[in-house]
Amino acid sequence: MSAVSFDTLKFAQTLRDKAHVPQDQAEGIAQAFADATGEQIATKADLKETELRLDAKIAEVKAELLLVKWMMGFILAFQAAIFAKMFMH
Repeated sequence: MSAVSFDTLKFAQTLRDKAHVPQDQAEGIAQAFADATGEQIATKADLKETELRLDAKIAEVKAELLLVKWMMGFILAFQAAIFAKMFMH
């Protein structure tokens, strides 16, 4: 994941200018948010990369599930043939 620094000053200024939050509260909120997010925020590229990885894993699981379905079908057919042979004697 690529790091994107969180600009606490810009965040505090936006709170002051747009939401009319007092400066000391705006700075406290900005610092608390930075601390809570670890001063890193995921970018769109990070999210896209994660989505691609998940899609690849899902495709892998689907392929394995298809193999299991075929194997179970073969086993059931084989068992049915065994039971039919047992009762036809």
